[in-house]
Amino acid sequence: VQLQASGGGLVQAGDSLRLSCAASGRASDGYGLMAWFRQAPGKEREFVAAYRWGTRATYHAGSVKGRFSISRDSADHTVYLQMTGLKPEDTAVYYCAARRNFAINYYASEQYANWGQGTQVTVSS
Repeated sequence: VQLQASGGGLVQAGDSLRLSCAASGRASDGYGLMAWFRQAPGKEREFVAAYRWGTRATYHAGSVKGRFSISRDSADHTVYLQMTGLKPEDTAVYYCAARRNFAINYYASEQYANWGQGTQVTVSS
């Protein structure tokens, strides 16, 4: 099973980007929870957003609520992260992650066994 993240780039403050995370492989249709994390230089990896497949519930970190939105395309097992109103502090490598079942501590990176390769998002001021 592979997770392929894409869509990062260099933008200016206030711009928008949409990240994609495509799941492939035999078990890709068995994911119950997919999420985005990010890691800035010198900082720990932090939770950004998560999507619960069965209930379609979404979860967003306080720092991005109202600006970022996670959604899915069930047809091709893809999760998107629509980012608007980007700020320089959003600069980081963004990773998508997946696990088979929902976890109440969905915001903890150690809950996820499957990770994509990361895509760089750089926001200039």
